[in-house]
Amino acid sequence: MFQAATFDPVINDHELGLAESIGMNTARVFLQDQLWEQDSEGFKKRLDIFLGIAAKHHIRPLLVLFDSCWETTPHLGPQHPPIPGVHNSGWVQSPGKERLLTSEDEQKLKAYVVGVVGAFATDDRVLGWDIWNEPDNAGGDLAADVPAKVKRVNELLPKAFAWARSAGPTQPLTSGVWKGDWSDPAHQTLTTQIQLTESDIISFHDYGWPEEFEGRIKELQYLHRPILCTEYMARGAGSTFDESLPIAKHYKVAAINWGLVAGKTQTYLPWDSWQRPYVLIQPTIWFHDVFRNDGTPYRQHEVDLVRDLTTRGINSAVSEMH
Repeated sequence: MFQAATFDPVINDHELGLAESIGMNTARVFLQDQLWEQDSEGFKKRLDIFLGIAAKHHIRPLLVLFDSCWETTPHLGPQHPPIPGVHNSGWVQSPGKERLLTSEDEQKLKAYVVGVVGAFATDDRVLGWDIWNEPDNAGGDLAADVPAKVKRVNELLPKAFAWARSAGPTQPLTSGVWKGDWSDPAHQTLTTQIQLTESDIISFHDYGWPEEFEGRIKELQYLHRPILCTEYMARGAGSTFDESLPIAKHYKVAAINWGLVAGKTQTYLPWDSWQRPYVLIQPTIWFHDVFRNDGTPYRQHEVDLVRDLTTRGINSAVSEMH
């Protein structure tokens, strides 16, 4: 999204306008460390342009620095086209397995965090910094590689928070917990403990039924910090606008759904498309996403509900920008 050859302010403007039209006021936006190393000034310029477009639509993004999900070997330059019928088939990790496990690259990762956070540390257009998306997610890595990857993540995650803080941001830092028991430190994984200890505001992911969603909120209330659900809404898994948003409003929890416009990420397709691509048939129910490519809503009732709840004080959002 932020490479010079494929940066598209026109699409950004159009899609953020759709978000604004139903009252959304933030977007979770994923960055990529290699862009900083390749051309830090160009990267800053394009991010500045994007933030200007978002501000025009009264949207303050939550910027994600690192991500352990999906393809393990990110590279600069042209990306492969979407795999037909497959959910999120082109998303890439940051920094990726090789750079993560190469200790010599640690200083490059530090320069990226300090540089990009420092460039926008006092920028009111930025809502906050999501330091690492699902840091202990296996992603596309082989099972044998996961323990070493998670061990290294647990070494780097507190450093990444420290690097970001050293840049003096006025915005809060967070990293979203997404699995395990969060209610008792004795039952938490080391990764979860680091995330909850280091985060200024608490964020979490949940794609479960409304009972699970409400239970997850309750597990985090003992921390007495603002809570943001930074990923939810997977219709086929039981997570919907209709059921989850009223719960979020009740508990004053911000809610950021995955997906806005059905596009190259193909996240309207369900997770099982990884094993069974939807090439000859389309799913009966969209998994993620809110609008069709032409800008019309997938389901009018949903956009009406989001618009109604946002005008009455709940923070809703979108998440599909990489």
